[in-house]
Amino acid sequence: MNRTNFVFCLRGAAFAALLVAAPAAWAQQGPPPANVRADVVTNELMAPHLEVPGTVISRNDSHISSEVSGRVEWIAEVGAIIEAGEPIARLDQRLLDLQLAENEAAIASLEASLAYERAEANRLRELAERNNAAASRVEEAVSNMEVTEQRLVQARVERDRTLYNIERSQMPAPFTGRVVERLVEAGEYAATGTVVARLVDTENLEVTVQAPVSVAQYLAGRETLPVSLGGALAFEAAIRTIIPVGDQVTRTFEIRVALPEGSGIIGTPVRVSVPSSEPRQVLAVPRDAIILRADGSYVFRITEENAAERIQVETGVAQADRVEIRGGQLSAGDRVIVRGGERLQDGQTVSVAGDT
Repeated sequence: MNRTNFVFCLRGAAFAALLVAAPAAWAQQGPPPANVRADVVTNELMAPHLEVPGTVISRNDSHISSEVSGRVEWIAEVGAIIEAGEPIARLDQRLLDLQLAENEAAIASLEASLAYERAEANRLRELAERNNAAASRVEEAVSNMEVTEQRLVQARVERDRTLYNIERSQMPAPFTGRVVERLVEAGEYAATGTVVARLVDTENLEVTVQAPVSVAQYLAGRETLPVSLGGALAFEAAIRTIIPVGDQVTRTFEIRVALPEGSGIIGTPVRVSVPSSEPRQVLAVPRDAIILRADGSYVFRITEENAAERIQVETGVAQADRVEIRGGQLSAGDRVIVRGGERLQDGQTVSVAGDT
């Protein structure tokens, strides 16, 4: 074998040895650190909660009635949005226009009569001062003038009433809302008090909840309650009012919870969590730290060596995005993984976002 072939054989043997040794070296090194996000275990005051059903309702839901009688000339379509003060329906007002003309004529006639009677009373006063007219005639003239003044007041009130009826014949919307039902049609006659349409405010919503009377004592000082829609926590909603009157049959009382705009459809069923006992100190982690598997629930704690340590836990009270955990192996201040823990292995090295 010449020198060139010998060198070539040595190099081939070395390369083969390297190929054999590489997997073992890689196996010893292990997979690269997993990128994760972490949060801290905290001590918090939490109270057990009871979920009670509720329903999304509108704060303004009215059946609009006619205040005057007349033939329906026009009514808004179902689904139309009517601004506050705009007409939701309109009645034929020709008879009211004629009545207004009659009122104006009566006022003009009384104003003319009053002007004459006032002048006559002044003339008789001057004559009486010169002893050329009896005092009784002066008193009669003054009395006639005062009666006419009161009749004029009444006529102006009638005119104002007619103007009000003309305005109400337009049936203005008391609030901004959507027409959800028409109960009369154009051409029909609507008597005073006839319900013509249903108007619903679809923007200002709230939840009505019938909660057990037993939880009322635990609501003192609370400003919000968790509201869930479709089984998932949607938001913390402000308590608008608590009606402190219980039903004697169901032993429940009503809570009204305000909803942000666009957070639901009227009639949607929701669930509201109300506290069922006094709050207590618990260990809590973010909801995203809990990993649910067939064999139970667990979290990954980050050790001082930046390794993921799998810890079995039991969950308890939930409040907003925090969940009580029990198990005895975690302490306040421990860091737990909240993102990137789904595929981690126990003991795997991690790289925590934000660490330097």
